[in-house]
Amino acid sequence: MGKEYTLLEAPLPKPTSEAYASARILEALAEARLALKFLNEGLTRNAAGKVFQAWRALLAALLRLELDKLMRRVKSEEERKWLSERAVPRLPTTRLKVLSQLLEKIGHTSISAWTDKALNLHDYQNHGPDPDLALSKYRSREEAAYDIIALASEIIRRVEQLKARLAWSDEHERELEMLKRELRESLQGEIKQ
Repeated sequence: MGKEYTLLEAPLPKPTSEAYASARILEALAEARLALKFLNEGLTRNAAGKVFQAWRALLAALLRLELDKLMRRVKSEEERKWLSERAVPRLPTTRLKVLSQLLEKIGHTSISAWTDKALNLHDYQNHGPDPDLALSKYRSREEAAYDIIALASEIIRRVEQLKARLAWSDEHERELEMLKRELRESLQGEIKQ
């Protein structure tokens, strides 16, 4: 593995620390960049998996950043305990919809629709294109590629909105710029096809 990807192998800070959200944002940027790199190399299923991981990392960061608001929003002590002890550190795929809906209720507009797109891409990673639409929502590589690019673009947009709330480093800025460059290449590739 090249030096540029070593940050993906570093241990995450504890979910209770402020550094956790910054680390997960850095992970989201790196995973999204890898997704676009894979897409540009024709590895669409791998790209779908990586952009899903990027979205999941972004959601983990948002859950940590918004934990106080979310704790006030849920009704029971059991739900609060689950949020802090399970949702933030583990972010179970089976609960991404409901967690996105919670984030939407506190002001993260359209995040549940984007989570649905990420989950569809997760299915595509596992099942590939499916002309019958039984196992995957995508009939072709091109349909999936379009959503991979769209989700990577949305990650950039949301990260740029969060910069002021994070411990933003030169590494974050570098990763964001590399992701934008990879996105431009992906968009140029789509135009050529």
